[in-house]
Amino acid sequence: MEILRVENLTKVYGKGDTAVTALDGVSFTVNKGEFIAVIGPSGSGKSTLLHMLGGVDRPTSGKVFIDGTDIYQLDESKLAIFRRRHIGLIYQFYNLIPVLNVEENITLPLLLDNRTVDQQTLNELLTVLGVKDRVSHLPNQLSGGQQQRVSIGRALVNNPAIVLADEPTGNLDSKNSEEIISLLKLYNKKYNQTLILITHDEKIALQADRIISIEDGKIAKDEVIR
Repeated sequence: MEILRVENLTKVYGKGDTAVTALDGVSFTVNKGEFIAVIGPSGSGKSTLLHMLGGVDRPTSGKVFIDGTDIYQLDESKLAIFRRRHIGLIYQFYNLIPVLNVEENITLPLLLDNRTVDQQTLNELLTVLGVKDRVSHLPNQLSGGQQQRVSIGRALVNNPAIVLADEPTGNLDSKNSEEIISLLKLYNKKYNQTLILITHDEKIALQADRIISIEDGKIAKDEVIR
């Protein structure tokens, strides 16, 4: 089942002689439950693509459909709500709220929606993430690996249509990197969670079902691995 469709996505920064084309007519589809790695050299447009897919920045032209919704036909307030409910974002820098504890950071998307937290679901998530004994800790009381686990929990708590991860292991040592990728793969396989991950690490990319290579704002290769 198709969960994401990208049509002729283009992003141009600046105008005239100073215009820079970060994305140039990118099109592809993603089925529910796929794990896709996006690779490419620095400046190729990988992060720009992720921002467009996540509704963080609007394209110059083109369309992004998530679970059947043309997200850029939504106004800013409706797009913000859609993003919170249907898109999980994980960054290299954890972006946790320093004054909120682990549980509050993870459940923030629900609290912003005035929705009740399902304690059973939350407990399962905390257990799988390995932070159940840290629920009352603030971010500055956690290791880098633990902070990234919390940011993953925040991305997953809504059971989003897609999870977008931008270099999620870029700030971590090799042991924590392996654990974070294992967690993401677990949710991908066990819960059929669609995952799109940007990485410079070839070993991580080769664990995906499919690798999309971006060069100069275009798709250079789209290869099914398994």
